This record gives sequence, C-alpha cells and structure tokens, in this order.
Amino acid sequence: MTTYRDSGVDIDAGDEFVDRIKPLVRSTFRPEVLTDLGGFGGLFGFQANKYKEPVLVSGTDGVGTKLKIAFLMDKHDTVGIDLVAMCVNDIAVSGAEPLFFLDYFATGKLSVSKAQEVVKGIAEGCRQAGCALIGGETAEMPSFYPDGEYDLAGFAVGAVDRPKMIDGRGIVPGDVIVGLASSGLHSNGYSLARRVLFNHAKLTVTSRLPELDRPVGDVLLTPTRIYAKQILSLVQEFPIKGIAHITGGGITENLPRVFPSGVRARIHRSRWAVPPIFSVISRFGSVEREEMYRVFNMGIGLILVVPPDLASAVMARALALGDQGYLIGDIVEGKDGDSQVTYVD
Repeated sequence: MTTYRDSGVDIDAGDEFVDRIKPLVRSTFRPEVLTDLGGFGGLFGFQANKYKEPVLVSGTDGVGTKLKIAFLMDKHDTVGIDLVAMCVNDIAVSGAEPLFFLDYFATGKLSVSKAQEVVKGIAEGCRQAGCALIGGETAEMPSFYPDGEYDLAGFAVGAVDRPKMIDGRGIVPGDVIVGLASSGLHSNGYSLARRVLFNHAKLTVTSRLPELDRPVGDVLLTPTRIYAKQILSLVQEFPIKGIAHITGGGITENLPRVFPSGVRARIHRSRWAVPPIFSVISRFGSVEREEMYRVFNMGIGLILVVPPDLASAVMARALALGDQGYLIGDIVEGKDGDSQVTYVD
C-alpha cells in the first residue's frame, strides 16, 4: 500500500507543526480576531466605524536570498521578522495601521522544529508591528526545494482614513528630508552581498573583519527594522507629507515613488553614518558608489518628507520612539528629464 508519506509529504508532521505554533500565533491576536488557527480562512472583525472613509491597504513581499544566510547559519528565528517588516513597512508609509498578516511557508520536507522557529520570528514581527497573525499556509513539496531549504512570502492588510492618507501630493520645493536609520542591509541586495563576500572575498558566515563587531553571518542576518508603530505615532503628531520605505533600489529608486511632478531630492551623503557592512561590500567587490546607493539602503531604512520648521521636532520624536533620525536632504524644483535624486558629498 502506497501512502502520501511515501511520496514525501508527512501529514502527521504538519499536524504537529500546527499544534506547536498555536501559542505563538495566539500571542499576536487583537480583539478583532474572530477565529483560531486551523480554519479555512482567517476572520477579522474590521471596525469600519473607527474611520470616516476607511481605505484598506495591502502589501505582499518575501525575504529574498537573505534566507540563504539563515540556511548557512542554521538560524531561523529572525527571518520571520524580516518577512513581516517588508510587508508592514510598505503599507505603513501610506499612514495605514497594520491590522493582520498571513504567511506562506514552502519546503521540500517539513522540519517541524525549523518551521516553528520561523513562525516564532513571524509572531515577534507581528507583535512589533501591532498586527495579528490570523492564518497562513504550510506547503510541503517533495523534490521542489533543496534539502533543508524553504521559501517565505507574507501578506499584510492595514487601514487608514482617506483624509489622513500620506501620498506625497503635498510635497513642494523647500520641504526637507529626514532619514531614519536602518539596522543594516534589511532584506535587500543579498544576491550582490553574497556574491561579493562569499564568492569574491571567500569569506564565510563565521569570518570576522576589523570593521565589524560581529561575525559576517550575524551582521548579514540582523533583522529588518519594523517602523510601523513609529510611523503611526509620527503621522498623528506631525503633518508628514511623504514617507518612503527604502528597500531594493535604495534611496535612488524608492524616494521618487512618493514625489508629485515638478520636484526632486537633493541628498547630502555626509549627514549620516553609513554602517561598516556597506563599505566592506563595496571594497571587496569593487562596487562603485552610485551602484551601492542604487542597490542598498546604505543605512537609511525609512524617509520622511516634512516642512522645514518641523524637522528637529520630528527627529526628536523619532528618537524617543527608538529611531535615530538624520536631516539628510531637501526637496528642490525639478523638471522632466532631471534625475529625481541627486547626491551631494
């Protein structure tokens, strides 16, 4: 008699996994959650009466090849934070409060303990963001993934009152640009970072360099900063005109996504301290400076565009919320064909 387990799918392991993660999932629940783990769909009692004109904001993303670092280190309890961060930061820049999150975990053969560590990180990310983990999918697909590896995707839904949406339309020349520090590479540029550090420089995850205070692998696996709660506090207190999550493409590609026509940004690169890992990558890979700023966040994970007279107050409040802010540039007049971001050294 042939069974599903003979083909590589272990239903019993899947059931054990669900039982193990139930306490982790429940730790993220908000009062609006109407179902426990295990149903066909996660139910969330959306309280539309909290808003004059409720707008739902959704986002989806993954962790990318940063997962390769987790595999090399056999450390899986932080990539779930990255997964949540990449999704909730994207929806929070609209001024939206993250409400709930779902994850997709796919692997060739389910390791219950490893998957549990991943969900532990997802739950921690949801708690940091203030959203509920209300469901997900665990897919066991024999021969589809290399042994010991998996992939992750996440999906976040939030809400914002239409009159309070942050969309960048009010940005004008004279506004200033405040950058909030990143925790490192976050979850972008790892294909280049791995090629440079592991292929070109022949380093390993345990290598130590004078510039870094920890082994290379630990630095690369530092979780992405989650800014969602801080953004909600800042937009309630200040007239923030535009917010950009600095992900793949760096400041160069992401900041213009919030611009109206007729403006561009002037960024002063000397105004913040670039974390050492970026200079390590640049040096070992002979990566040109402009390419570094087009690929990596270079130490700035989130950008706020604010009126000039509020910059100091915004940075002080951000610091009180746990984020170091820098006055990194200003908005100037732009024309069609101009570079939307220019750098001043």
